[in-house]
Amino acid sequence: MNKVRSEDSPGYETGPEETEDDRTVRYAIRILEARLGEPGACIDNPDKTRQYLALQLAEKEHEVFCLLMLDNRHRVIGFEELFRGTIDGASVSPREVVKEVLARNAAAVILAHNHPSGEPEPSRADITLTRRLVEALALIDVRVLDHMVVGGTEVISFAERGLI
Repeated sequence: MNKVRSEDSPGYETGPEETEDDRTVRYAIRILEARLGEPGACIDNPDKTRQYLALQLAEKEHEVFCLLMLDNRHRVIGFEELFRGTIDGASVSPREVVKEVLARNAAAVILAHNHPSGEPEPSRADITLTRRLVEALALIDVRVLDHMVVGGTEVISFAERGLI
């Protein structure tokens, strides 16, 4: 399938088979990015963060691992998709995560990834990776505020479950 960029949605790939639902989702993402994903927006609402991440990651056909990077007042510095995997996993390098965080001078991060299966329940590997990343980022004084797993439209928060 050839994908092209649509003029009304910079940064989003669309194809000739785009539906009205696809256009609605793109529009919703643009609204949420204006509220949350743009540099300088403040992370002060977990529900807004959930919605943003669900819209960004729910429809991915492969697993992706992302960082929402924040300054010391929890204002957004950037959102980056760092790793792309297969339908059931993505290899994440703590070294590359630390490099990206340092490059952006982030004071805090929210980790996020999706489960293309639609089941948001964190795996043992997810929990182990999160602990490794919390430890690695703590060495450079960067706080991990949460790790959110998107499965379909449901989003699980590690912080709410006491896993961070």
